[in-house]
Formats: sequence, structure tokens, C-alpha cells
Amino acid sequence: MQLLLNLDVPDLAAAEAFYTHGLGLRVGRRLFAGSVIELLGAAVPFYLLHKAAGSAPCGRQGIVRDYGRHWTPLHLDVVVDDLDAALARALAAGARQEGAISEQQWGRLATLSDPFGHGLCLLQWRGDGYEQVRSLSGESDAND
Repeated sequence: MQLLLNLDVPDLAAAEAFYTHGLGLRVGRRLFAGSVIELLGAAVPFYLLHKAAGSAPCGRQGIVRDYGRHWTPLHLDVVVDDLDAALARALAAGARQEGAISEQQWGRLATLSDPFGHGLCLLQWRGDGYEQVRSLSGESDAND
């Protein structure tokens, strides 16, 4: 199976600037007459799709794209080596920090939103990350 990440944005140039400067991704290809930008540098290919605010995302009536800050259970987690440096870079590129940095058993977490209302988190692992929590709690893999 292959996984692709697609993110609708109302302003492709601004999204390119944010995700390249703010998160360190790089442009791969420009596709579909310039309405899609492929970003590389993550574990999966990441595509920015130009979609106008107010346009319909599917055939279901009454649902339109809204780029005001919104919550969705699906969001980006970006693993970084240095949370403080990554946070400063993201904020300088237009992200909005949503609360203080959180210290967890598995690492540090900063919650943000991008300039288009999408939620994202920057996280810096401590030790073995989630694996460290699993081993401390005595959890095992479903395949064990």
C-alpha cells in the first residue's frame, strides 16, 4: 500500500512558502497546470492542492471548504530534532502557536495551526518516543 498526503489550500504560493520555509519540505514537482505542488522531505509524498474557499469538497450538499481555524481529528504531526528551533521557524513562516509546549513522558509537543486553519503538531521524541511509553507500561504489539 502507498500512502499520499493531500492538503487543500486556498493560496498555493503562500502554502508553498509556509511548508518549505516553515517545515523544511522541498518542492518536487508542479502538477495539473500548476494547481498541485508535490512536496518532498517527509516519509510520504505531500501534495498541496489549490482549492478555493467556499468550493464543494464532495457531492454532499451544504458542505464547503472553510479555511478559518477548524478542528479535525486528522492532523499533521511533524517529528523534529530540535523543537525550539522548529517552532521558531514555523512561527516565522506564519504558523500560530496554540498553547504552551507540552512535556510528555515520550517527548515534547507544540500545537499549532498553519496559515490556512489546519492543525499540526511539532513533536520531539525523548528516548524511544512512543516506544518508550509502551515499554514502561508493559504494553505489547498486537502481533506479539
